[in-house]
Amino acid sequence: MLVRTFASAVTGIDAVTVTIEVNVSRGIRFFLVGLPDSAVKESQQRIESALRSLGYHWPGKQVVINMAPADIRKEGSSYDLPLAMGILTADEKVIREEIESFIMMGELSLDGTLQPVKGVLPIALRAREEKFRGVIVPLKNAREAAVVNGIDVYGMEKLGDVVEFFNGTRKFEPVRVDLMEIFNNEANKYDVDFSDVRGQENVKRALEVAAAGGHNIIMIGPPGSGKTMLAKRIPTIIPPLTLEEALETTKIHSVAGKIDDHTALMTKRPFRSPHHTISDVALVGGGTFPQPGEISLGHNGVLFLDELPEFKRTVLEVMRQPLEDRVITISRAKSTVDYPASFMLVASMNPCPCGFHNHPEKDCMCSTGMVQKYLNRISGPLLDRIDIHIEVVPVKYDKLADSGRTEKSAVVRERVVKAREKQAKRFASFRGIYSNAQMSSSMQRRYCQLDEAGGRLLKTAMELRGLSARAYDRILKVARTIADLADSENITAEHISEAINYRNLDREGWAG
Repeated sequence: MLVRTFASAVTGIDAVTVTIEVNVSRGIRFFLVGLPDSAVKESQQRIESALRSLGYHWPGKQVVINMAPADIRKEGSSYDLPLAMGILTADEKVIREEIESFIMMGELSLDGTLQPVKGVLPIALRAREEKFRGVIVPLKNAREAAVVNGIDVYGMEKLGDVVEFFNGTRKFEPVRVDLMEIFNNEANKYDVDFSDVRGQENVKRALEVAAAGGHNIIMIGPPGSGKTMLAKRIPTIIPPLTLEEALETTKIHSVAGKIDDHTALMTKRPFRSPHHTISDVALVGGGTFPQPGEISLGHNGVLFLDELPEFKRTVLEVMRQPLEDRVITISRAKSTVDYPASFMLVASMNPCPCGFHNHPEKDCMCSTGMVQKYLNRISGPLLDRIDIHIEVVPVKYDKLADSGRTEKSAVVRERVVKAREKQAKRFASFRGIYSNAQMSSSMQRRYCQLDEAGGRLLKTAMELRGLSARAYDRILKVARTIADLADSENITAEHISEAINYRNLDREGWAG
């Protein structure tokens, strides 16, 4: 008897429907074809044990299973459930009528319990797109899949539940999730706030400009000056996720298996802070079976690289292309996978090996050559891709002890949102462009016109500091953002002056 069940394979952040054909006929052998990996091949032992726990037995016949399309590699243990249900149906233990209307995914324990799997959200989206009646997933994945409206999602605890569902011996209700209620209630709730930071007003202003224009920023200062504390509060001033961005972000984290049992939708912008010992593959994604890396997990959010010079040179250099293109392409012999990587890069570093170069009170123990060598760990092309360089100095006691009110994140966010609204209106006719940091050269010429005073000021800065053409572009983009925050249609010399000051850590001037 030939039976079809349906599952999904995740490639990149999208799912592809997999047809599982099971034929039980005369004989005693078992065949599993269709490019399965080792985990899929091992499913026979898990399925056999799970069937025994239900009082069933592996068919005493020849079982042939084909997983189509055969040119896509089937990876992982999430195919256990559709394989088991296909075998039971072909052996006439389960009624066949409805089984082809559902996509099923789940890993089986030896006692028949269903274990959670990765990539449930893109699988549910694909099932809806292809007009399936519903999806059946482990109970722990149910809320994540139920985010998708217009399709029934059933969360099951064990294989026996699925058998009873299709045989009609027990009634199950689909899992319901109120997407808008989750989105409205859980968005913008943070444990930290800008008002926690005392002093550092110039750095807060730089972070506001960076958030308003989507600019990359690096903070340079001695240990204990507050760089990490400031970085962790950046998501609180970035505009809230839109529903579309929340779904896309959740999709990436779903594929990476980073969604916990209680999370249906990611409502906060991600903040990723990998350790400096991270490998280039872990940062950008890839591996034998490609998975999204930290830069993709930071999509629509912040990627914070603490102590930037301590990262391996190769790790930093592979970020150059994603910083420009906002997508990372992982190429393999048989396939190419694209992961989105539109993140705001926030980096911090000490100014020298001892950490006290240019410190107002403590003496630096490093020679000029040592400082320059330390800065040279970051390549010029990468530094040029960081729009804002800001120096962070230690906060004095008077500021730390001041109990006066400081500006809350919500107030700063209001200004940032207004500036982003201006940019959204400006770039409405350009696909994929949402902020000033994403402007192309032609758009820059159109929207970053300078008056005579501003042009003279920028020319002088370029000549004195030996800035590159890319640094020139960055200054114009940052100046455009500063003008947006000031509600100014034109970029003035004042805006240019502030933008130039945010390049004052270019290495020629910094190391003396």
